[in-house]
Amino acid sequence: MHTEDGRIISKCLNGEPEAFGILVDKYKAGIYAYVYAKIQDFHDAQDITQEVFIKAFQGLQKLRRWESFAFWLYGIAFNLCRDWIRNRSRQVDIDFIEDQDPSVLEEPSVDSYHIDQMNESLRDTLDSLPESYREVLTLYYFSGMDSVEIATVLGASPENIRQRLSRARAQLKEEMIAMMSETFKEHRLQASFTFRIVEAVKRIKIHPVSTVKGLPWGLSLATGIIIAVMSLNPYVSWFSQIGTYARSVLPSETKVLKVGEIPVDVVKASSMAILADKMGKGKGGKPNLQNAFFMAPKGEGNTWTKKADMPTARDSFSASVANGKIYVIGGCNVNPVSLKTVEEYDPVNDAWTKKADMPTARSVCSTSVVDGKIYVIGGGNWPGANCFSAVEIYDPVTNTWSKGLDMPTARRGLSTSVVNGKIYAIGGDNKFGPCLSTVEEYDPVKDEWTKKTDMPTARFGLSTSVVNGEIYAIGGIPINVQAWNALSAVEVYNPTTDTWTKKADMPTPRTNFSTCVTNGKIYAVGGALVQPSVVTSKVEVYDPATDKWTQKADMTVARGWLSASEVSGKIYAIGGSTDVDYLSTVEEYTPEGWPFAVSMNDKLPTTFGQIKSR
Repeated sequence: MHTEDGRIISKCLNGEPEAFGILVDKYKAGIYAYVYAKIQDFHDAQDITQEVFIKAFQGLQKLRRWESFAFWLYGIAFNLCRDWIRNRSRQVDIDFIEDQDPSVLEEPSVDSYHIDQMNESLRDTLDSLPESYREVLTLYYFSGMDSVEIATVLGASPENIRQRLSRARAQLKEEMIAMMSETFKEHRLQASFTFRIVEAVKRIKIHPVSTVKGLPWGLSLATGIIIAVMSLNPYVSWFSQIGTYARSVLPSETKVLKVGEIPVDVVKASSMAILADKMGKGKGGKPNLQNAFFMAPKGEGNTWTKKADMPTARDSFSASVANGKIYVIGGCNVNPVSLKTVEEYDPVNDAWTKKADMPTARSVCSTSVVDGKIYVIGGGNWPGANCFSAVEIYDPVTNTWSKGLDMPTARRGLSTSVVNGKIYAIGGDNKFGPCLSTVEEYDPVKDEWTKKTDMPTARFGLSTSVVNGEIYAIGGIPINVQAWNALSAVEVYNPTTDTWTKKADMPTPRTNFSTCVTNGKIYAVGGALVQPSVVTSKVEVYDPATDKWTQKADMTVARGWLSASEVSGKIYAIGGSTDVDYLSTVEEYTPEGWPFAVSMNDKLPTTFGQIKSR
């Protein structure tokens, strides 16, 4: 409740309706663009946007969770657009003419004719593009939203939004883009729009209501997210009121929805009955969205559970998650010998499957996922300990490999992370030379590398994770000799500004460990404390919001050179080694508070994934 929107709503409910103007100014551009994207008529879109805010003000006292105001607002816009489309289909052209000002009909102007031509040309241009491209162009040029904000509305990742924008623009001539930008600019809402809304709501009597216990904040947020995602999906059936769903056919497309800081997975879906009639409240009533989706009991969590062993015992591999499955790639085992082996773990069925071998046998490499494909970068081989610059790309859908442009700096023991569709390769070492502070950015779309600002602390065996568009480089070792001590350093890279910032040290210095993110926090799992191998089972959690670390339940098996991956809010610690054995061990960690408020994995055929919300 202690949010900017909540404070403004509180003022509105307590006799200050003019405060509502702040909310109008904040959301009018996004709502207007959202409505136009659905109905493609500027005049009617403005009318509907006005009605959205009037209805929102009238219903403020019914809004149970003020933090979810934005998503509730989009739900109102969705319903009004639905009604407009229905009514429009029943009207004949003469209805439109009768609504016009007679003086306008009698004295047509050349200017209005040209404006109509431009508007029609714009509609034709947008209609020539796939719907996913039309949406991002409208929201980008019309509302001025950035990729993160558009991702919130459309249910995709900011990386995916950037790619859609790039590909959409590539299909249009420069003069058409310029015309689109200019046309949208001319039709943007002016300050007078806010003034009209405020004057209207001053005449509306609303009364504050006592606080009612409802869904937790995250659940209200998730409800709004579902509305936003489903309302923009042409394959989802229209529904008469929010929370009542019919049988729907969802497209077979994987999406990553990121809204603020709460993660949720969006993966492939097919024809399904979302809710049965009996899932509603009472006797055979309408389905209840809150109960059906979010009322799963919460366990205490902070526990580890044994899972099916990995077929190939190994360490120094890399693992990444694609479409809800974990792909373990490369590594080394007895002798030691570097491997090409790729094995897929399905957490739902607790089962392993052999996949096509990687072209180049290697260990201490790093993997990252962009658009469902896994990019394997760098690494070395045993025996010989050579370093690689090779980039090899695995497609889980086709079970095939392809080649990418080599990384400029051959290295092993590096870590990679993805921000805005680009991969950042950080640190590592070059054979038996000194550790590196090198940072290089790879653009998969352009297949090109770019040098970036070096990391402050050169290191090998670090781990990186992304929270809120920033990369957290944690731990590692500072020099490449036989008696190294591990690091506890945490340094944060901002790709937008190409700068580094120091954060609170990890409590337990370590190297050759693994980190992953769940519920907006970074979990550091296992690793080696010093060299040679003194391994640990420790799990420590970093909260970027508070810059503080806490300790969680230890793994059952102490190990380093492992990999930890997050699926559906749970963490899977896989493989690794002790000072004497290569391991095939798999342990599943359930965090405290799981299932998280917006984690609907395993609750529906459709899973909503890696969403984030402020």
